Amino acid sequence: MTALQPAAGLERRIRRLEDRTEIGELIARYGLVMDDRDIAGMPALFTPDVEVHSLDGAMNASGRDAAVELFRRQLAAIGPSNHVTHDRIITFDDARTDHATGVVLSHAELSRSGVAMVAAIRYNDVYRRDAGAWRFRERIIGFMYFVDAAEYADALGPGVALRNRIFDRPRIADWPEPLKTWREFFGV
Repeated sequence: MTALQPAAGLERRIRRLEDRTEIGELIARYGLVMDDRDIAGMPALFTPDVEVHSLDGAMNASGRDAAVELFRRQLAAIGPSNHVTHDRIITFDDARTDHATGVVLSHAELSRSGVAMVAAIRYNDVYRRDAGAWRFRERIIGFMYFVDAAEYADALGPGVALRNRIFDRPRIADWPEPLKTWREFFGV
């Protein structure tokens, strides 16, 4: 063992801590950019080849320009919004130091057609360091609920799976009921 090996390990660990902080700031910046309708700041969030999808199929974009346009359209349909990020799990790819994946737990408050709505969101992300900065390479968005704030308590009631109510017709929530672990737990 040479004197450089421990230092190299320490440098790698410090770099991972810095990377984790930078990705955390990227995640926070996403919420601010969306809530502030900062369309000019949006491209810096994404790699040129970004993929953005929602589990319900309502959102699909391939490429940075398409992602910015998708969010421009989505944001034009809603009033004020407030994205709040909670916990996140970031996993680094040891074979590719400029790649990582993550799960981000989040909530949003917003107004759509004058109706106050709340949403519980999970983002499944792929991050890549691009031009010296961490960016979203992929963002898959899922909802546990997306409901009128007045329907919040009802939406979490027993046996209620139609909790994605942003559309004209309620849809089944993206989680937890469709999850394999949930179905196994309840024997369904």
